[in-house]
Amino acid sequence: MIASFIATGRLYGVGIGSTLANLRQNIICDFVDVVDEDGDSMRRDYGFIEFYLNLDQVWSVSGGAVELHRLAARSDVADRWRVAMGDDFARYLAWDELRAELERLPHPPVLEFVDQGDFLEYRSRATKVSVLVNNDHEERDGWLGHGDVWSIGLG
Repeated sequence: MIASFIATGRLYGVGIGSTLANLRQNIICDFVDVVDEDGDSMRRDYGFIEFYLNLDQVWSVSGGAVELHRLAARSDVADRWRVAMGDDFARYLAWDELRAELERLPHPPVLEFVDQGDFLEYRSRATKVSVLVNNDHEERDGWLGHGDVWSIGLG
């Protein structure tokens, strides 16, 4: 599912331009909405998955993120997601595993590489999705290690 998100820019059928109604229809998990003080932007937070919305005529998605690093410390978040959505997310996802999955896709995305020091970024311009990979050279010890995916961002 993560590989498909990177390749298509859509997670559970939701991507940039999707409406709040699309979000409600496709993602049936508990959430918290955080609306800015002007009332024209909002973050819908599902625990480790977030969507950012802007209000024009209707609320529409302008971006989002899968914050995989949150799962290393809070497996209960993934448990709630599995019950609601039927999908499993592991506490850790190694970039090497995800890259191999991307390469098996019929049309793998072209990814540009940017070294950001503590993070490596792999970005698909076509889908506007970026993968941040931990580059701190530490091994896993209850927290993400070197080469683990930190997050996948849309926008």
